[in-house]
Amino acid sequence: MDGTTQTLVTYELQGDIAVIGLNRPEKRNAISDRFVEALHVAATRARSEARAAVIYGVGDHFCAGLDLAEHKEKPLFEAIQGSRRWHAVFTEFERGEIPFISALHGAVVGGGFELAAATHIRVADESTFFGLPEGQRGIFVGGGGSVRVGRLIGAARMTDMMLTGRTVSPAQMEQWGGVSYVVPKGRALETAKELARAAASNAPLSNYAVLNALPRIAEMSVEDGLFTESVVSALTSETPEAKQRLRDFLEKRTARLKAPDAP
Repeated sequence: MDGTTQTLVTYELQGDIAVIGLNRPEKRNAISDRFVEALHVAATRARSEARAAVIYGVGDHFCAGLDLAEHKEKPLFEAIQGSRRWHAVFTEFERGEIPFISALHGAVVGGGFELAAATHIRVADESTFFGLPEGQRGIFVGGGGSVRVGRLIGAARMTDMMLTGRTVSPAQMEQWGGVSYVVPKGRALETAKELARAAASNAPLSNYAVLNALPRIAEMSVEDGLFTESVVSALTSETPEAKQRLRDFLEKRTARLKAPDAP
């Protein structure tokens, strides 16, 4: 990374996982165009040298959304182009080669929620709150939220948040399907790293299929989805790594699944 990018986004390789930090705490990690380009650089590097990645916010918040000071000065066409660039970069997280896990705390608001929705697993600590205040700002989501957040929690719930300015707790968001894990305050990053290390131990082609086939199958007809599943299943099972892992399981060299601990 160059010096400018390093200022906005930190990057550390920890074994097989890349740890990416949103590093603009004085602005609650509000996202500017330069910030989006820094995320692009970090995501590209992570895909080249890691098997999973974690993204978190430096300071008291994950991300408070769009940098409104920058946005209000944009001409119309530049605003459209900026939104489309967000879409392209966030898609690099969502439909890439490795899993991205977000560790959430404090504000996950507007564009911050859109960024989190582009990750594959979301871990929120008890300090987290979710908001979509665009309606109160006279604007509309522009970082993919109408697609990604809407599909996570449903259009009706997203409509409520945007119309009323409602903020949502992590426990409620977990019930809605917007986060996968709720952990005690201060534990989100370590939990996300644990999950990333587990995902990094999978066969790369299996992870690639999960990240890229599952969301597409969800948008297909039943018959198209089942056909695609058969093809992807056969392809993944033919790799040497898959064959070795299956042999290890059958010969009891790997641990079997067990029931979760009682709550």
